[in-house]
Amino acid sequence: MRKGKFPRSRLIWTGAILITLVLLVAVFVGLRSRAADGPVTVAFSEFLADVQAGRVAAVTVTVERLLIEKRDGARVETVAPQGYVAANPTFVTSLAERGIRLDVVRPDSSNAGSYGAIAFGFLFLAVAGLVLFRMMTGRVPTLERTRTVDLEQVPVTFADVAGVDEAKDEVREIVEFLKEPDRFATIGGRIPRGILLVGPPGTGKTLLARSMAGEAGVPFISSSGSDFVEMYAGVGAARVRRLFRDARRHTSCIVFIDELDAVGRNRGGSSLSHEEREQTLNQLLVEMDGFTQSESIIVVAATNRPDILDPALLRPGRFDRQVVVGTPDIRGREQILQVHARKVALGPDVDMRSIARGTPGFSGADLANLVNEAALIAARAGRAAVSASDLDAARDKVLMGVERKSVAMSAQERITCAYHEAGHAVVAAVLPEADPLHKVTIIPRGRALGVTMQLPEVDRYTHSRTYIESQIAILMGGRVAEELFLRQATSGASNDIERATDLARKMVCELGMSPLGPLHFRRPSSAWEGDGRAAGFSEETARRVDDEIRAIVMRGYETARQAIDQRRPAVEALAKELLEFESVDASRLKEILAAPTA
Repeated sequence: MRKGKFPRSRLIWTGAILITLVLLVAVFVGLRSRAADGPVTVAFSEFLADVQAGRVAAVTVTVERLLIEKRDGARVETVAPQGYVAANPTFVTSLAERGIRLDVVRPDSSNAGSYGAIAFGFLFLAVAGLVLFRMMTGRVPTLERTRTVDLEQVPVTFADVAGVDEAKDEVREIVEFLKEPDRFATIGGRIPRGILLVGPPGTGKTLLARSMAGEAGVPFISSSGSDFVEMYAGVGAARVRRLFRDARRHTSCIVFIDELDAVGRNRGGSSLSHEEREQTLNQLLVEMDGFTQSESIIVVAATNRPDILDPALLRPGRFDRQVVVGTPDIRGREQILQVHARKVALGPDVDMRSIARGTPGFSGADLANLVNEAALIAARAGRAAVSASDLDAARDKVLMGVERKSVAMSAQERITCAYHEAGHAVVAAVLPEADPLHKVTIIPRGRALGVTMQLPEVDRYTHSRTYIESQIAILMGGRVAEELFLRQATSGASNDIERATDLARKMVCELGMSPLGPLHFRRPSSAWEGDGRAAGFSEETARRVDDEIRAIVMRGYETARQAIDQRRPAVEALAKELLEFESVDASRLKEILAAPTA
């Protein structure tokens, strides 16, 4: 709670109590005034005496009471004995003979209205209480969503960021500007006000932003794009104003907005949610335009969807510079592993270069998880340091899934799985452009009953036609081995067939690796685009595309058949090894596959 401000919860409760008291007083005063304005009640005998004396001018008969108007203008009421009027028919005639006006009315509906008003008042109080309760339990949007990180307690610098050297070089001059703004101002240079970090999840965009603040020694104010999105109109824009108002309290600072695409999508649409998001985005654009040259405030945002951002965010003057933070190469992965390995005890047999080579495509978060998993495996085994085998086990767990030792396969299923994986391994060993084999296992991992794992020697950024065709042949190797050695076909090859078909479709429709030529054939994007005309090509072309896809898959199938047929002894030996030991590593694979061909 800030000093000098009344607590929000106390304001809500005070308002609720005041509203309740006002309503209760109003109902009480209404009832009292109704009772005070009513006629005076007198005894029935007094009424009869007034009739005899001629002091009564009019009588109104209701169900329960007699309302009496005297000749002097006074109004009183009385209650007749039960059944008195009905038992004395001369009573009415005697009143008429004396010149007294007699009225008979139905039950007064004003009472029912009064009771209805009272009931409505209590219902209103109940509803108001319920609304206030929901407000008190957190349903009221607040503006306190920003977080200021104390970098003195958790120091993060460029030394803690590895594998993204190009990105660090891009943002290094931002750090220099925050340290020495006058050096840039003297020569008329204008530093970018907004930096957009673009990259896949887990590549270290948030860590890079924090390291900028740590290197420059300035406050780091962070928020998320989803923090600005609310169902209440105007709350998102108010939070944006609050965020930049907090930033302007510092001489220099970094404002970090994570997941910018949550609030910065392309404007357009007719729904109320779009309208609220657009108001928030407009406020963000205005605030970023409001910086003066004397303000050393840098806005850093992160997203993995730059294609859906509004163009107004990306124009010069707002997010001037886009920094790509991609997945690291083998050298970057080695550096990241060394950074995370500082926190764990490593054995003398650990080779970070080997681990980095076996983790292609891993992001920084994946590598951090790998080191952590290895430390947990070593701790469960009772070891004081992480060994190379722990890191290998952690990598297998991340790549292939957790071993499901509880899955009990029958003897026939184990044989089928062994020959299936042996077929994959032999084809991968025969084809020249295939990645080297790392491990083959028939222990169920994740959703697979068996896994044949290959590790590339170098990072691949492009793939040749021969390499893709080799991958299709390797995928077909499992089905071919089942047919050649077991004379059957099982459902275990379903995922292999799906992946092979997808690769062949990409070769024909996207990569131009078919006799149809270097053309792109757009696939239907929804169920409404099921025919060839909606997909952008004719039915004849669609038929030719299907024929080419089938031809590529069948060529891979035939390549796998020839490779396995020539290496029958190696397939049988590997299958027997798998049935006995369940897992075969790379060194043992080389020995088995060195067997003479048929």
